[in-house]
Amino acid sequence: MMNSLKNKVAVITGSARGLGKAIAERYAALGANIVINYSRDKGSADEVVSNIKAMGVKVIAVQADVSKVADIERLFSEAKNAFGKIDIVVANAGIELVETPVVDFTEEQFDHVFSINTKGAYFTMQQAARNVEDNGRIIYIASSTTSFPVPGMAVYGGSKTTPRYMVDILSKEIGHRGVTVNTIIPFAVDHSGIFAEPDSYPDLRKQLLDSCPMGRLAEVEDVANVAEFFASDLSSFVNGQHLLVNGGATN
Repeated sequence: MMNSLKNKVAVITGSARGLGKAIAERYAALGANIVINYSRDKGSADEVVSNIKAMGVKVIAVQADVSKVADIERLFSEAKNAFGKIDIVVANAGIELVETPVVDFTEEQFDHVFSINTKGAYFTMQQAARNVEDNGRIIYIASSTTSFPVPGMAVYGGSKTTPRYMVDILSKEIGHRGVTVNTIIPFAVDHSGIFAEPDSYPDLRKQLLDSCPMGRLAEVEDVANVAEFFASDLSSFVNGQHLLVNGGATN
């Protein structure tokens, strides 16, 4: 039986492309009204809006930089002004910085990555906790580097670890409202992020492929499948969990 998100309202940060786009379009296909969020790429956001409108649901795009708390607050305010409520929030926006040894990271790089991946996710989930309807869903998109440390990813993996811990705490603080808070932990995603181009990061790609029994990287649809589960009634008693979507990879 197909899951239904009819009449639900979903806010997905960083949803102009990649994982966020795939999740937004999946939720729209299931009947949810969608709030697309983007930081700079208005053209891509407009394209996603057009795709979703064609599915017969309502959609808006809101420009907001998640490294700025005021922008996050405005994102939620505009979402509620447009739709009157919020049922599902996916804290997806993030940036990647890989193949950089600990000794080579600069203060500027550290601050930039943490401002988006850590601060942005934290305050997105804070606003979600304040605004989501009872029995709502909050989903954080982490990274498999939070489970399997990879050389060259100290700052990236570290920046994704703190919000994962927040999921543990938040699930306990608001679970009495029927709200579930869970983490999706994807493996490296092909055709997205740093692997958007087939010839990008060949050494890292080989290392990751060698570690995966299924012999491939994740696809955006693999992650969207789990995002569908966590947003649906099927997961109503699944709370404070961190689900690896990595094909059994051990590194």
